[in-house]
Parts: sequence; structure tokens; C-alpha cells
Amino acid sequence: MSKRDHLESNKDKRISRLLESQENYRIILEINNSIITKLNLKDLFLSIAQVVNEKLPFDASAIALYKPDKDVLELYAFGKLMKLLPGVELPREGSHVGWVLDNKKHLIASDLSKEQRFFTDKILFEEGIISYIVTPLMSREKVIGTLNLGGETPNKFQEIDVDFLSLVAKQIALAIDNARSHEEIRKLKDQLEMENLSLKEEIKTEHNFEEIIGESKVLREVLRQVEMVAKTDSTVLIRGDTGTGKEQISRAIHNLSMRNQRPLIKVNCPAIPPGLIESELFGHEKGAFTGALTKKIGKFELADGGTIFLDELGDLPLEAQAKLLRVLQEREFERVGGTETHKVDVRVISATNRDLEITVKEGRFRADLYYRLNVFPIALPNLKERKEDIPLLTRYFTQKYAIKLGREIKSISEGAIETLKNYSWPGNIRELENIVERAVIFSTGETLHINKNLFGSLSETPSTEDKLLKLEENEREHIIKVLNQTNWKIHGDKGAAKILGINPNTLRSRMGKLGIRK
Repeated sequence: MSKRDHLESNKDKRISRLLESQENYRIILEINNSIITKLNLKDLFLSIAQVVNEKLPFDASAIALYKPDKDVLELYAFGKLMKLLPGVELPREGSHVGWVLDNKKHLIASDLSKEQRFFTDKILFEEGIISYIVTPLMSREKVIGTLNLGGETPNKFQEIDVDFLSLVAKQIALAIDNARSHEEIRKLKDQLEMENLSLKEEIKTEHNFEEIIGESKVLREVLRQVEMVAKTDSTVLIRGDTGTGKEQISRAIHNLSMRNQRPLIKVNCPAIPPGLIESELFGHEKGAFTGALTKKIGKFELADGGTIFLDELGDLPLEAQAKLLRVLQEREFERVGGTETHKVDVRVISATNRDLEITVKEGRFRADLYYRLNVFPIALPNLKERKEDIPLLTRYFTQKYAIKLGREIKSISEGAIETLKNYSWPGNIRELENIVERAVIFSTGETLHINKNLFGSLSETPSTEDKLLKLEENEREHIIKVLNQTNWKIHGDKGAAKILGINPNTLRSRMGKLGIRK
């Protein structure tokens, strides 16, 4: 028999004698019963420290788990070491726990005041640890970590303790494997729940239109910008009045992007009560506040890997703006009431009908957030700026609601189209859709008619006043045409003011009134 076989044989005999000891057997059984049901690593380690202390009194304890991706050991400490090691990561090379990991055998330090082999020994000594014993945690013939016990006096641990701790370490390694497997299953379950929630969000989302309708020059320019930015991961800010189709444009960007296999999650910012905005965006833990009876997954977590659409972002309170800025900068957040940091990979598309430059100056919107969001702005035209699209939109909505309401409408009267074209459309495309739906409801024949009774009380009913708006429209178009010819130069002999025959200040005033911006 070789010397190694002889040593292994003696070790087996010592272990057999150890198991024959009724007291030690009771302790091992108690450890197993205590930790095998703990599926949370923190609860598991606390239970281990409590039970092991009955057999081997110690002053400090920790468990180090190896993280191969970073080549470090992460320490979970209890007792005295809790203040010293709150989630500390130690490098494998040069540390006492790294030595145990590499050599797959126990390590005893009898008196750190006399000998310090590793850089970690000095740290432990400064914290009052004089002696320690470190035992490898073996799982499937690999060292997954170490069990560490420390004492405040010299020679706290002896070789006789090694056999007992080896048995304990086997139970601990098995329990850690179980806890990790349970954690992996939980994460997969959460991911499945999130995907189901994402699907439900998609199903619940109401589309204003099935597709983008129109052939006008201004719309084609918008679609050209959509096609350009969709292929990137850039943040997009869609600007436009209410009802101009901001959500539809966001959906087009998402559908043309590389993220189209993941969800597009919409957040209607003004619809969320101020006190619940953070919970809605980032989720909350159970018991985070009164009424938080269960854990809630936030919109950003639901959109992970996909796109989040923040509609009417200008209405977000300042506190929520700060949290949003962190997500955009760091791509991470914490749930309300939680301490765990969650990483997300989300493309942000936001929309607003507000003039954010003004709200920034007024202190109601963060300047740093504005610059983060305004990477690629897209300005949507009002319906009155694309009146050539009104016939197409009207036919589309007529067909949509005729099918939905069971009407048979084959044509639209010329008078109806003319009435719609002469209207100023303060509610834009959404208002047009509502009016066409009402017209279909009232329809009794095969031809759709539009009359002034179909326009809501908040709308301006079509009249000769609407036709007078043509003057402002023509003036606006003429000024823009001249500005384009002069490369938007206002002053000077070749400036727009000179060509138009008006004072430069008067031109600026007219541009402001007509909403003309470069």
C-alpha cells in the first residue's frame, strides 16, 4: 500500500469513527434538517452559522462562493464579519480562500499575530481575527466555495475539527446546489411570467390605426426618418400635437427594428397617479407600501430586450424624471422597497405634445433628461398640414367602422370630403376617426355623408371662418418657401425679410404666430 493510500485509509477510519459518535451524528442530522429546506442563500447561510456554532464555537463565520466569470470569491458573512464583509469580492489569487479553492483542501491559521501568509490575513487581523479554519465546499468534484470560521484567540481550531467540518461542508455544498437550482427555476418562472405579462400588455394595447395612412410630402419625410432611426438603437423623441399618431409612429419604429421579436410596452404617463409612477415604471416588492400585497413587475422590466414607449413624457414629476435618467444612463434600477439592482436592455421612445424647451426653462423638466431623450427628434405634422391625406384616411376609417358596425357603405359623398378638408382639425387624426365613426353610425344608405352635427361641441364646426384659415396657411407656406430659398437667413439684402418686403422683427413675429421653426 502506498503512503497516499495509507493516509486515505486512515482518513476513512477517522470519518467512520466520527459518524459512530452519537453526538456528532446528531449534529450532522440537525444541520441537514435545518439547511435542506432553505432555498434562499441568505437564510441558508444564517442557518448554517447557527447550527455549526453548537458544535464548534467561533467568533466569526463566512461562506465564500466562487464566481468563475470574474475569477473572484464572493463572501457572505455573519456575526462579527458582517460589518467587514458586506458583499465583498476577493480575488482568487493571493487570498486565503483562493488558496483553498486551488488546493482543494482545508487551511488552518493558528495565530495571525505571528504569521500572515496572505494579504487577506492582514485585513482579518486588523478586525480582531487571530485564528481561522477554511474548508472547501465540494460539489461534483469541483470546489464551489469555502466554509470559513474565525476566532479572536490563537489556536481556536485544531486538525481534529477538520473531519467534522468536511462532513458539514458536504451538506452545505448540497444545500447550496439546491438553492441555486431553485433560484434558477424561479428566474425562469419570473421570465415566463414577464413574457406572459408582456403578451397581455400587447393584447390590451389599443391601436389607433392598423397602419400609417397617407401620401403627403410631410408624412413621407416622417416615414423616411422612421426608417433611418429604426435600424439603430438610438433614443427617439416624437413631438406632435394630440391625435397626430405618435403611438403609431413608435410602433413603426419598433416593428422595423432588431427588437421586433420582443415586446413594445406603452406607458401613458399622465394616466398614472403621481404616487404610483415609480412603482409603475420600476415595479415594487411585496410590502413596499400600503396595498403592495404582492410583488409587481414594472414596465421597464417587462420591456427588457424590447422597446418602451413613454407617451406624454412631459407630464412626469421631477422625482420620477431623476429615476428615469438613471435608467437611461446606467441601464439599471431597483424596485420600490427593494435593494437588488436590476439590469435592463431597453430602447426608449418617448412622445410629448409639450414644448420641452419651455418646460426646461420653467424648471418643470430636467435639462439633463431632455438631452438624453432628444437624441433623434421626429416632429409629426398636424392634420391641417397634410390635408391631401384626408380622403385616404376617411376611406380607411369608413371601411374599418363599416365592417365593425355591420354597415354597407360603398362611397363617400364629394361634399363630405370637401367639408372635412375645410375643417381646422384641432384634434387631428384622432378627431377625424371619431367623426367618421359617428358618420358611419348615423349612416342609413350606401353613401357616407358628413354634416356639422357630427362635429363635437369642443370642435369648431365647419363654416366660412374655416376657409379664412386658408390665408394663414398660404402665408405660412409662402414664408417657409422664401426662408428655404435664403437658407433661413432673415436679415440683409438677400434675406427673407427683404424679399418679403417686411421688417425683420415683423417677420420673426409672424413666424412665431404661425409656428414656423427651422
